Amino acid sequence: MKPMTIIGIVLIVIGLVALVYQGITYTTREKVIDIGPLEATAEKEKTIPLSPALGAVAIVGGVVLIAAGSRRS
Repeated sequence: MKPMTIIGIVLIVIGLVALVYQGITYTTREKVIDIGPLEATAEKEKTIPLSPALGAVAIVGGVVLIAAGSRRS
């Protein structure tokens, strides 16, 4: 398979994942209390939003790369 076709397929998959999940969520731990031997932590969930436009651009870019790769041969 040609490199442009592989990159195009990867971009399409990334675009579809971005459209489906709409963001990346991760958990962090933060110290709330630290008094001598007493320690308390809290887990906080944070989200990095992914724009649907980002997914659409990745899909369109992947289709363009696949089309360009097939025209070269």
